[in-house]
Amino acid sequence: MAIDIKKEFGQAKIEQRIVYESGNEMAAYAAHQINYHIMGYFPISPSTEVAQFLDLMKTNGQHDIVLIPADGEHGSAGVCYGASTAGGRVFNATSANGYLYMLEQMPVQSGTRFPMVMNLVCRSVSGPLDIHGDHSDLYYALNTGWPILMCRDPQAVYDMNIMALKLAEDPEVRLPVLVASDGYFTSHQKRRVQTFAHREDVHAFVGEKPQGFPDTLDRNNPITVGPYMNEPDYINNCYQQSVAMYNAEEVYDRIRQEYADLTGRDYPILDLYRMDDAEVAVFLMNSASEIIKDVVDQLREKGIKAGSIAPNMIRPFPAKQIAEALKNVKAITVGDRADSYGGHGGNMVNEIKAALFTHGNRDTLVISRVYGLGGKDFYAEDGHNLFQFAIDAMQNGKVEVPFDYYGHTPGDPAKAPKRVLNPMKYEDLKTGLITVTPDESSGKLNVRIPPLRSLTKKPKRIAPGHGACPGCGIFSGLELFFKGIEGDIVAIFHTGCAMVVTTGYPYSAHKATYIHNLFQNGAATLSGVVEMFWERKRRGELDDLNLPDDFTFVMITGDGGMDIGMGPAIGAALRNHKMIILEYDNEGYMNTGAQLSYSTPMGHRTSTSNVGKKQGGKVFHHKDTAQIMAATHIPYVFTGSEAFPQDLVKKAAKAQWYAQNEGMVYGKILIACPLNWLSDDQEGSNIVGAAVDSCFFPLYEVEHGVTTLTYNPEEKSKKIPLSGWLKTMGKTKHMTKPEYEESLKSFENEVERRWNMLKAKHENPYL
Repeated sequence: MAIDIKKEFGQAKIEQRIVYESGNEMAAYAAHQINYHIMGYFPISPSTEVAQFLDLMKTNGQHDIVLIPADGEHGSAGVCYGASTAGGRVFNATSANGYLYMLEQMPVQSGTRFPMVMNLVCRSVSGPLDIHGDHSDLYYALNTGWPILMCRDPQAVYDMNIMALKLAEDPEVRLPVLVASDGYFTSHQKRRVQTFAHREDVHAFVGEKPQGFPDTLDRNNPITVGPYMNEPDYINNCYQQSVAMYNAEEVYDRIRQEYADLTGRDYPILDLYRMDDAEVAVFLMNSASEIIKDVVDQLREKGIKAGSIAPNMIRPFPAKQIAEALKNVKAITVGDRADSYGGHGGNMVNEIKAALFTHGNRDTLVISRVYGLGGKDFYAEDGHNLFQFAIDAMQNGKVEVPFDYYGHTPGDPAKAPKRVLNPMKYEDLKTGLITVTPDESSGKLNVRIPPLRSLTKKPKRIAPGHGACPGCGIFSGLELFFKGIEGDIVAIFHTGCAMVVTTGYPYSAHKATYIHNLFQNGAATLSGVVEMFWERKRRGELDDLNLPDDFTFVMITGDGGMDIGMGPAIGAALRNHKMIILEYDNEGYMNTGAQLSYSTPMGHRTSTSNVGKKQGGKVFHHKDTAQIMAATHIPYVFTGSEAFPQDLVKKAAKAQWYAQNEGMVYGKILIACPLNWLSDDQEGSNIVGAAVDSCFFPLYEVEHGVTTLTYNPEEKSKKIPLSGWLKTMGKTKHMTKPEYEESLKSFENEVERRWNMLKAKHENPYL
């Protein structure tokens, strides 16, 4: 069907164009039209695409936003805060646990009254881990002091992002603003969206940033940001912030009317659908609020006076408007897509009850239902059921069940998950084929391993049947490392590909005890496990379990995990717990779609370091985690590769001895990611081998501070040019083109510098 442009654009006073894009794309599109100064970001699904789209536009010169990849969400929030104090316009996007990680920074941003705009692409908060959409992260935002705008579809994402900046910078508000949309629904669905055709019209609507805001770059007016305050001053500051928050309601109402006059699209504080004479109603937010409108129409056809309410703003909470809308409604079902555990309902139902009570409504019956958690789909049938709760209450004159979950299923003991994998037997794991003995004269360990074929009889610690991509090097690398480990292990996995593809509930590919905790806190978590083991052993509490003394504790990290988790890892190293941290380095945040990490080498293409006329891949050098951890003076640090199997197995055996007898061990293995390296599935081992022969990934170990090269390609006449390795992967082929010569030269110089430093350390035990 042809599009009626006049009808689509309504009474718009500016030229508009129609695009067909997702919510994430429209958040990025609005940001690029505004042309923010700074975006500090860290990838987390489903908000990751916002930064990806902006980076792609950046490579083509479509905007001037400086995109700063942080070392974690807490860091990204700090980047944004610092940038906002320095007088410019600031943008960010995040989701779920990423938002919770930056939560400490949120009240600081609002309490010191520095405007910015952040998109919260709403997703379930773990644990257990679920990456689909609900509002459990959004509800944590309610007390941070940020006005919150709601987006039911990609069109609203675009429009709200433009209005949000104007709201944030209004002198009567001057607060950071949150724009919330539903993850994997609004964020990824493609819809027809109307946009400003010209950037100058966006700028005219938003206007210049008002004068008089604090600015740490104003040398003529030095200021103190975030001072220590005593009680009388602090309560006054909070009062002023509260006044500003309530001002935001009136200011938003004025802004949305201006926007409606300009574009023909209106977003009143409450979206009321057929509420004029409604007797029963349902309150839902964002994407579900559109579905419920069809249900309203169907009920109206049956003679039931139904209506629906959806807020376009929930902070400040529109209490008076809701009370007014419900003054003649006999019963309402409030759907919360998150629970306020122990509060007899989610946040929205309790705020609606408070609004009714405050404004004198004692008659409307309120039913609370928590629905749609973990991205559980919401259909028209579900809407009918929510209305039925209200209809029953209206007919009975009372609410039989004031609060409950909707859509959950009762447990059936007969259907409890059965063990699929039998536990590994200790005697099968303790082969005695590998021996490790200390050499008192050298202070190092002597390791004897048998021919690798004899180790193939050892059972695999991770079962086949997991969901890794073809050619993934994670599990071939991990299993080779585990061949050198004798006896039982307890493993903790950071969030990443290795974790996600092996633990789809109710099944697990792990044959040994496995733990998952937050990305940044794996090392601290395993530290607690290790110390509890030894303390319970000391107290004799584990004697009946007959646990071996050579239990080995291993933390597996990867997919950029040693960016966001570096601090706790260094803390664990300084405390010298008896454990192993093993990093599988695939040179990016592969689990979230191949964004750059600090382990991504310079010039390499990722989804947030794209290649184009204005940018040639990542613009800074990779992090050397092995050297960082060696600087903590732990007993043993090593690097390894499946392309050199005997070397890796020997180092695994050493790692176990040190972790059982002396303290912390850190190991790093380079593994292939064919999907994101753009390489052939079967070439993984050859590619990581070439990385070693090019001296990009040297094989060495650091025992008690003494560095030893365990393989020197120069001595064996096997060294290859760095470009020889780069040509094996699609993500780096551009680097050999003339236009990227400067980047390649910088990369080559840095690799050679680090290689020469290692050789010097190898030759001198005091370096």
